[in-house]
Amino acid sequence: MGNRISELRKQALLTQGELAARAGVSRATINNIETGRHPNSKISTLRKIADALSVQPNALFDDEGALS
Repeated sequence: MGNRISELRKQALLTQGELAARAGVSRATINNIETGRHPNSKISTLRKIADALSVQPNALFDDEGALS
């Protein structure tokens, strides 16, 4: 999941800080998720990240669900 979020963030041309600001979470949270230090993130946090990336939540786990 962390790798997928990182990939989506980079495709959106966002830094971790920019994604964090859009999602309303800390940059450390984004970093911890992307690096696997937060393997069991809250669903509410993942929804915020998905919204900030303009994707469906399931897109954080696989290649499907991205909005075009």
